[in-house]
Amino acid sequence: MTKELGKMSLEELQAHQRDVEAAIKGYEKKRRADALAAAREAAKAHGFVLEDLVGGKPAAKSGTKGAAKYANPADPSQTWTGRGRQPNWVKEALAKGKSLESMAL
Repeated sequence: MTKELGKMSLEELQAHQRDVEAAIKGYEKKRRADALAAAREAAKAHGFVLEDLVGGKPAAKSGTKGAAKYANPADPSQTWTGRGRQPNWVKEALAKGKSLESMAL
C-alpha cells in the first residue's frame, strides 16, 4: 500500500483489516490442505489410508451405497439396493415364485 496506516480513514482501515483477515484465513486454509496432502502421501507410501491410521471416517471403497430399491415383505427393515449379491431373503422370495417387482419400494 502506498498510504501509511496513520493517514487512512476509519473506513479504509476497516477495509484493510478485512482484507488482511481474509488473506490470513486463505493462508491457513492452504497450509492445512498442504499438510493433509503430505500426511496422505506418507500414509500411502506405507500402504495405508490416512483415515485408517487416525481413526477418521474411512474412505469410500467404490462409490456410494445407493438408495434401497427393494424391501423384504416379511421384514421391511431389511432392504436391498439391487446392486451386488442378492440377500438370502430375496433369493428365498424368488424361489417361492415372487417377482422382484413385488418387493420394490
